Amino acid sequence: MERPKIAIIDNNILAVLGLKQILQNVIPIMDVMTFGSFEALEERGSEAFFHYFIAQNILIEHRQFFVERRHKTIVLTPGNDPSTQPAGFHCLCINVPEEQLVKSLLMLEQHAHAHGKNLPKMPQVLTSKVLSDREIEVLSLIVQGYINKEIADQLNIGLTTVITHRKNIMEKLGMHSVSALTIYAVMHGYVDINKI
Repeated sequence: MERPKIAIIDNNILAVLGLKQILQNVIPIMDVMTFGSFEALEERGSEAFFHYFIAQNILIEHRQFFVERRHKTIVLTPGNDPSTQPAGFHCLCINVPEEQLVKSLLMLEQHAHAHGKNLPKMPQVLTSKVLSDREIEVLSLIVQGYINKEIADQLNIGLTTVITHRKNIMEKLGMHSVSALTIYAVMHGYVDINKI
């Protein structure tokens, strides 16, 4: 079965590559494809995509196409000011720290897709329980912004135990940033996006 596809259309290649990496973490069942122009998207077949993440200038130049696909379009904007964002479209500010961008993407995914219910099923390997119950507790507190000492105090365990759990979590998941851990925790239901 072919995986659903997401298109990112923007001529800023660095922004595109960063967003692609984050999207692949947030929605691992999707195949993320990048295009430097609308014409490149058309050459590939513009109807084959589940979502379009587009730069504001692409929207302006090809408005009719995206108006007809409004529910599938997310406009990448330089700011959060509603007066500068296109009306009637989901918008995502890209000039924010990584943690905020990840949180915004997770909120979009959860609200637009009812916590993933509108998305295809995840492969078993991505949904299986990898962490112990204690590691899940530690993970939840890490992504909520607690430091090691606060986690130790909250769980009534030693500081070295927290550090060991943290190391084991990162090794088991193959993730080494709080952003990646946040995505994993939210996507598996270990922490509510509103607590981050």
